[in-house]
Amino acid sequence: MNLFIMSGILYFVPTPIGNLEDMTFRAVKVLKEVDYILCEDTRTSGILLKHYEISKPLKSYHLHNEHSATEKVIADLKSGQNIALITDAGTPGISDPGYLLGKACADEDLEMICLPGATAFVPALVVSGLPNHDFYFAGFLPQKKGRQTKLKQLAEEKKTIVLYESPHKINTTLEQIKEFFGEHTKVSLSREISKKFEETKRGTIDELIAFSKSKTLKGEIVLVVNNAI
Repeated sequence: MNLFIMSGILYFVPTPIGNLEDMTFRAVKVLKEVDYILCEDTRTSGILLKHYEISKPLKSYHLHNEHSATEKVIADLKSGQNIALITDAGTPGISDPGYLLGKACADEDLEMICLPGATAFVPALVVSGLPNHDFYFAGFLPQKKGRQTKLKQLAEEKKTIVLYESPHKINTTLEQIKEFFGEHTKVSLSREISKKFEETKRGTIDELIAFSKSKTLKGEIVLVVNNAI
């Protein structure tokens, strides 16, 4: 009797950030073949799985339970199960749950595979018209404590900065970018990426402030900022 059990594989599977057609063939195949799928919200992911006729158990894995859930996932991987991690939209670990589980797998020398796929900051950076050969992805700024310190640090970076922001904070953030980066800063704002009403606005920081204040912006926003050109 062979008592050796080969450990399973953890797959990080990107999911569409807007258009469901952004799902890759490989991503669908992996989700159909794993033993179960970890997701942020079973209701949101259930819609995606139903669309692609994927019938696999869904287990919650989000910011509020990832510490407690990670140990069980590691045990399942060690028992030979193959597991996929998805988020509500985009690539796991990029401003979404995934880092802790990835670190735990690395510490245990367990195999991980991250599929290439959708993530919001890449298309926003590409269409920004700003230098993209050397950039700093900062994700979401701190909500309160450390926010100004982070902005001061980013303003010293002589490269393109990429930020995520929510609609209700965008006006404040643009004003703070002007304060810390300077009035000559160039900015590109992309929202609703891959959706029907996708929009990108480029210009100086003052032009972007005026644009943002002139309408009610909806959807997650990507800001691409450069004060070195």
